[in-house]
Formats: sequence, C-alpha cells, structure tokens
Amino acid sequence: MKQTYKSLIFLSLAFTLLMSLPFLVPHCGLLALFAIVPLLCMEKIASEAGVRHFWMWHYACFVLWNAATTFWVCNATIGGGLFAIFANALQMSLIFGAFRFSKKYLKGILPYIFLATCWIAWERFYFDAQISWPWLVLGNAFAGSTWAVQWYEYTGALGGSLWIWMSNLCIFALMCVLSDGRWNTFNLKARVAFIAVLPLVLVGPILWSILSYPDETDEDNGGSLQVVIAQPNIDPYNKFEAMSQQRQNAILLSQIKPQLDGLIRQGDSTVLILAPETFTSGITTNDPQSSLTWREFNDFLQKYPSTVNLLFGASTHTYIASRTAPSATARKVRDGYWVESHNSALMMDRSGRTEIFHKNKLVVGVEMTPFPKFFCKVDDLLGGVMGRCVGDGEAQVLHFIGKDAEGVPVGCAICYESVYGEYFSTYVAKGAKAMTVITNDAWWGDTPGYRQHLNYSRLRAIETRRAIARCANTGISAIISPSGEIKSRSPWWEPACIVGQIPLSGKITFFVRYGDVAGRVCTFVFILLLAALAVKFFIRK
Repeated sequence: MKQTYKSLIFLSLAFTLLMSLPFLVPHCGLLALFAIVPLLCMEKIASEAGVRHFWMWHYACFVLWNAATTFWVCNATIGGGLFAIFANALQMSLIFGAFRFSKKYLKGILPYIFLATCWIAWERFYFDAQISWPWLVLGNAFAGSTWAVQWYEYTGALGGSLWIWMSNLCIFALMCVLSDGRWNTFNLKARVAFIAVLPLVLVGPILWSILSYPDETDEDNGGSLQVVIAQPNIDPYNKFEAMSQQRQNAILLSQIKPQLDGLIRQGDSTVLILAPETFTSGITTNDPQSSLTWREFNDFLQKYPSTVNLLFGASTHTYIASRTAPSATARKVRDGYWVESHNSALMMDRSGRTEIFHKNKLVVGVEMTPFPKFFCKVDDLLGGVMGRCVGDGEAQVLHFIGKDAEGVPVGCAICYESVYGEYFSTYVAKGAKAMTVITNDAWWGDTPGYRQHLNYSRLRAIETRRAIARCANTGISAIISPSGEIKSRSPWWEPACIVGQIPLSGKITFFVRYGDVAGRVCTFVFILLLAALAVKFFIRK
C-alpha cells in the first residue's frame, strides 16, 4: 500500500504540472492532450488497490491545478481567490466522483464517455450560470498555441475540450490494453484499427488547423479601420483616490494627441480611439453630457474631423424616480429616488452623439450579486459590500460613424466578456465588422492572469474571424488578427499608444451562425448516458 501511495503522489503532481503548463507557458497547449492520463491512472490504481476515500486525492489534484493557474485572483481579493480555487475544484471533483459512481452500473468504455461528456456539459452550463468562472475550460489550454486550433471557427473552445478528452482517453485505453494483456487477444484488424485511431485523434485536428489557416492577405476586401489604442498606465488601486479624474483625463488625451495629429497630417482622418475599461466614473446614463469627462472628451474631439470617434469605458449610473425599489439591484439614494450601477462602454464623436452599452458578463461579488432577489437583501444587512452592476441583458453593437453615415458596427466586449466564446460571437451575429476589448487587468499584478486574458481574446478572434483591437489600462494592449496572431502589443505596466489598422469583415463563421454545437452534442450524449445510468441504478436497486 505504501508503494501505491507513492504512485498516487507522483501521478497527482504529474497531472498538476501537465495541466498547468498550457495555461502558464506559451506554446505548451499540446501537453493537454495527455495531461489527464495521470489522473485516470490514479483512479485505476486506487480502484484496483482498494484505496479508501479516493475523493480526497482527486479533489487535491483539482485544487492544485486551480491554485497553480489562477492563484493571481488572490492579488485582487484573497477571499474571492480562495473561493474560486476551492469551489471550482469541488465542481470538477464532483464530476469525477460521478464518473466513479457510473463505473458501478455502466460497463466498458461507457463510464469514460460519461466522464468526458459530463465535463463538457458542465463547461457549457458554466458559461450561463449565475456564479460563473469558466477560466479553466479545457479548450482554453490552446490559447497560447492558436496555430493548432484554427478550426475553433467551427467548434469554439469546447471543441478543444472534446479534443483533449478524446486524446487522453485514447492514450489511456492503449496503455490499459497493453498493461493488462488484452492486446494479445486482439486480431490483426482490431490492432490496426486501434493503432490508427490514436494518430487520427492526435494529429487530425492539427492538420485541419493548418488547412483552415486564413489567408490574411485577402482581408482588405471589407476595408479597414484605423485605431489608436491608448494605455494610460494608471494604477487601479490609486486612480479612485490618489489622482483626480481631471488629471487622468489629461494623461489620456496627452497620449492620444500626438498620435492623432500624426495621422491627420498623413491624411488619415477616419480614426477610432480606444480608452480602457472603467477609465472614468460619474457618468449618468440619463444625462452623460453633465459629466466632466464627457465634456472634456467632447472639447477634445471638436478639434478634429467628425470622422474621429472615441470609445471608452466608464462606471456609470442610472437614476430612477420611484416610490418603491425598481429592481432588486437598485440602491436607495433618498425617498423616491434610486440608482442602478453599470460597467459601460461609450462611443462618442464631436457631434455629441453618445451610444452606451452595459457589460453583461459581470464578475461575481465585485460587480454583481448572484440571485439578487435573495442575496441583495443579505447584502443590505451587511452594509452593501457587494457589487450590483446591471447589464443590458444581451450583447449590443456600437457604431463608428466615419465617412459612411450609417456607421460601421463595432462590438465592444468589456473585460470578462472576452472569456465567453458563444456570448462574444453574438456581437458578430448582430453585425459587428470588427471587435474591440476594453479591460483593466492591473488588479492582479504582474502574474499570469493578464497574459491568460490576452490569449483568450486570440481564441475569440479565431471563433469569429474578426480582428480585435484590445485596450488595457496597464497592459497588455494589442491588435489581434482574425487568425489569433498578435500583430502589435504594448509592454506591461508602461504608458503606451498603439497605432494600427484592423480589417473589417462581414464573414459569418459556422460557430457564429450555429453556436456551440460541440457543447450541445456532448450535453445531449451526457443526458442519454445519465438516463441509462438512472435506469441501471433503479433496476439493480
């Protein structure tokens, strides 16, 4: 038994290392194709040796993986970071526990198919859950190896999750039949078929990716959009107290002005300027023109052609006159007067036109209160410590008004929204010809968090085949091509301004048109297997 425990420890560390490296080190995505094998070997060894309380082992594996890859959340909130690590690991462990339970009633390969489809069904559900943290979706392991997953334009990131499970299960199955002697009982046709499946699963998607790689020399057919991406590099922990908003505005505009003046001198007068998420506060959606920042931005734009637009992030508020609370999330200002908060993106030009979009995928606790009808009442008793931002309900495009009076539809994913593939695609489904991402990743410090977040935008570019202009407060700002390639990028924690062009496109990918087919199919298969498991359970009982 002592040797068994040594094996379990070694395999648990191997699983943690192999599953963490794709999320931490560039170009290591292919490790995920066999990273789950150690965990499956642990389960086989434990079952054969009769190890008791094995749930503690697989839960520890998932805790270590979550901690190694998302420890940086604790830099922003220790309680939230620990909750994310342990709660996310618990959900993973429950899925693995359900797989072990299914082995009592389902035979052969069926429990392993149950495990894979249950996991992917959970990942798909997680995208829409009230308490949602899909950062470690398995398909995200290829965010730093985008050359291998150009077919995400058909399947999305959950197609990558399916690839990982298929590869790991095929490798594990081959190991099992070789170790227990069953290989010798196979006839020639069975052996050839078995051997042929593994390279097909491993190499087939890579060849598909190579064939799917877009020819970006043909992307000028839809025109392009000149962008100026400002990275003011303002410490988010000081910006609301140590520095006035007027000073922050001056820093941003002083960055933009020389770049914009240079473009105007070159004859490029159609320009979209980007400023980061929550750059300013104090904007009232009922009357944005009353904001100091709005007026300063408007005065700045007056000096330039009408084809210069500014897209920036803001913490905004909507004031509502009502005798009773208009919603569970509204906070009382005084009798008969309430306020709702938003994390917003605003598009404006010198005419005074202002379009506002409110972020929908909000960070639990910091920005939104889950199940607000219940937890907002609890929050009131605690003194209102949780965020209560309200979103638009669905993605909405903003319009860049250039030479075309109708404007160019532009999607703006605000920070966390760039993690949600199917949601992100709805901007494009609603007409966005280019995408932007505005964010503020400095809360986490110089950790893997902001690099992971940047790479997830690369996956969104592939899924939608849209170029992305990404603006971050302190880095990394970037221009990302439709193939997920980073064309230009800013340094971390330095003031910067990126000037470049992003192609416009009206192409609709399979993923945008039909959504997450891979996730839906796996969910359907899981439901069938769950029904079969239930029947077997009750019959035996």
